[in-house]
Amino acid sequence: MVLGKLEQEIRQREFQNAYQKTIVNVLYTSNWISYQTNQLLKDYGLSAQQYNVLRILRGQFPEPASVGLIISRMLDKMSNASRLVEKLRIKGLVERKESKKDRRQVDVIITKRGLNLLKKLDTLFEGFEQRLHILSEEEATMLNDLLDKLRG
Repeated sequence: MVLGKLEQEIRQREFQNAYQKTIVNVLYTSNWISYQTNQLLKDYGLSAQQYNVLRILRGQFPEPASVGLIISRMLDKMSNASRLVEKLRIKGLVERKESKKDRRQVDVIITKRGLNLLKKLDTLFEGFEQRLHILSEEEATMLNDLLDKLRG
């Protein structure tokens, strides 16, 4: 019996059906991407969630973002955005200020230091992205469409 790549990777002979294999394959691939991402960020003292917050803030720059907006755009909805923002503030990568529109709200803005760090990280992630070029652009588009369809 010839095993497929996933079966070899996790040492499992077979799956009950293609749908079960799809679930395991997506989870396995997600964990692989997370591991690669964490390895790239480790030397910079950032978590993937902190990196996600910085990217959101760069997208808003020069406008500030509320913590609520950050939460709505985060990839990991289970993350504590307030705690992440505080850790980034301590590192000098973001600033928190009372909102001029709503005093109960806190505005968060990325600092020059945060923008410079993201520039360095962009180069690293471009290298990682190159690994995905084993897929044609058409295949990558198809994969994106299929994942969007799966999430409904």
